[in-house]
Amino acid sequence: MSGLDIRNVTMTFPDGTQALRGIDLHIEPGEFVTIVGPSGCGKSTLLRIVSGLEAQTSGTCEVDRTSLGYVFQDSVLLPWRNVQRNVELNAELQGIGKEQRRDLAQQAINLVNLDNHKSKYPHQLSGGMKMRCSLARSLVSKPQVFLFDEPFGALDEMTREHLNDELLSIFQLEKFAGLFITHSIQEAVFLSTRVLVMSAQPGRIVSEHHIQFPLPRLPEIRYSPEFAEICGRISSDLKIAHS
Repeated sequence: MSGLDIRNVTMTFPDGTQALRGIDLHIEPGEFVTIVGPSGCGKSTLLRIVSGLEAQTSGTCEVDRTSLGYVFQDSVLLPWRNVQRNVELNAELQGIGKEQRRDLAQQAINLVNLDNHKSKYPHQLSGGMKMRCSLARSLVSKPQVFLFDEPFGALDEMTREHLNDELLSIFQLEKFAGLFITHSIQEAVFLSTRVLVMSAQPGRIVSEHHIQFPLPRLPEIRYSPEFAEICGRISSDLKIAHS
């Protein structure tokens, strides 16, 4: 299984705006890395470069894009398909046979705890259920690298925490290389093996924090003094990054 290797990536848009400058990032399988930074600092641009939706101006980005998972803030579900059929979509587009893709979809649905809702349509789902469905759709492909662009940002705090717990359990099982974008420092610390702080535009990685809490992580760790101390250090770096 391969990971992600970004070396000296810079992104300048045609209007001359420099979104990213000198980004170096390596993520091995079994690592979950989160980037926090000011709005507009280039976090989502970096994910688009990794996914192949944008081409960097200079530098290199090495990743196997045939084994890439991507979850957006918007669940992007097809309204005429139920949960089962939405989760099957990527496998269907890859030409996987009907029975095999049903089996793969069922495995993913079980992982995200949607088995009792697989016949429902998107309009019948809560925001949290829609994100579970979107996550399951990418899990069907068994991605080696998984990208998350603020997937839980629009959810209430309790739902977000529950989904963080579930995502961390899935990460332990699947051992993909994860790259996660969020504005929540607490979410970043709970999920990650490393947290990176990005500066205001042009985005640069200005600090790195290794999160030493062992896996699995109990939800109660969020209320520990050690957790608060790490969040405080990242918050201090983020304030500097905003300036």
